Amino acid sequence: MKAFELEDVRAQRARRNEAYDEFLRVPSMSLGVYHLAAGAVDPQAPHTEDEVYVVLDGEATIRVGSEGRRIRPGSSVYLAAGVEHRFHSITQALTVLVYFAPAEGTCRT
Repeated sequence: MKAFELEDVRAQRARRNEAYDEFLRVPSMSLGVYHLAAGAVDPQAPHTEDEVYVVLDGEATIRVGSEGRRIRPGSSVYLAAGVEHRFHSITQALTVLVYFAPAEGTCRT
């Protein structure tokens, strides 16, 4: 078993001072925490794996393809592989759990 406490995962990301910190990787999936400050610019490019975001903290808008949606704690968003997406209009610091399936970087275009 691998078990994680959200408080520990957040603290690890903060110590590393990186926007994204992966804390679980197995061939079928990976899991990480992504954090963007209020007003930040999200530099993401489309990924080669499917993703799910679960918003833990903050408020922002996510653009997926041509659709936009306001998100807040409790929001979940599915993103198909290869679809352009990014957070914008981040009004409160945003922290999301990010699930990739299979593990991020394992599929090639």
